Amino acid sequence: MTDHRYTYEEWVRLPEDERLEIEVVEGVLVVSPRGHAFHQRALHNIVHRLTTGLPVELAPLAEVDVVLARSPLTVRIPDVIVVDSALAETNPPRFAGSEVHLAVEVLSAGTRRVDRVMKLAEYAEAGIAQYWIVDLDPPITLRAFVLVGAGYEAAGEFCGAVVLPVAGCSVRLDVGALTGR
Repeated sequence: MTDHRYTYEEWVRLPEDERLEIEVVEGVLVVSPRGHAFHQRALHNIVHRLTTGLPVELAPLAEVDVVLARSPLTVRIPDVIVVDSALAETNPPRFAGSEVHLAVEVLSAGTRRVDRVMKLAEYAEAGIAQYWIVDLDPPITLRAFVLVGAGYEAAGEFCGAVVLPVAGCSVRLDVGALTGR
């Protein structure tokens, strides 16, 4: 417990905890458990489809730290991001929001409001060009948003097989099969 808001330097020195997801919102630590089986399957299936569908110049990554603002410090851990491969090849410990082309959140029971409201605003403010929200409640849906000016505009809601743009490329994704093997 701390009696002040975390700075970037303090946050970087925190030990890692593989059991928990630790984000920072305006200097305050926010701790949540990792997603359940369907959540994990969905995010890994999204990473797989992005990896096989995007050119080698783009790199999808799962559950990495993204620094959205340094003051007050806001760090989120999207379920999936897409960045330039050249940047990913440098193996940075975290990414800046401005380096992220796409952020994806798979809704969980405890994150629905945060993902739909807070992160929607935070990712737009950080300049992330695209944002997908995946809802695993049947029927599984994916809501896509595109940054226009200072905010996101809805680009569609999808279920079933769909071809979606990602950083100027097209990716085929079967939204309904995201929780399958």
